[in-house]
Amino acid sequence: MSDDPFSDPNTPLNPEDRRKRLTFRAWRRGFKEADLIMGRFAEDKLDGLSPEEVDEFERLLDAPDTEVYAWICGRAETPENYDGPVLRQLKAFRFEAKAELGDGPSV
Repeated sequence: MSDDPFSDPNTPLNPEDRRKRLTFRAWRRGFKEADLIMGRFAEDKLDGLSPEEVDEFERLLDAPDTEVYAWICGRAETPENYDGPVLRQLKAFRFEAKAELGDGPSV
């Protein structure tokens, strides 16, 4: 942290640190089902997403977990402003439960 009181504390993260932070957030959505889907997706797919898709994934993490979970499961219609390529990938994503990891983050 800078000693300058007028410095911007919200300096942009480098892409690698941003992806780590998003993966951490994906594993802590609020309930286990969302954690498993979003967390495993982040671990398996986040590194291969374009910068625009990473932005979309972050927007999904900012949305209420119950709504995102309902969109992924098809229980609710996805609003147009969230219906993008990343959500479509999430809907098609199938993860393998990893019992040796305790069904949690691999980190």
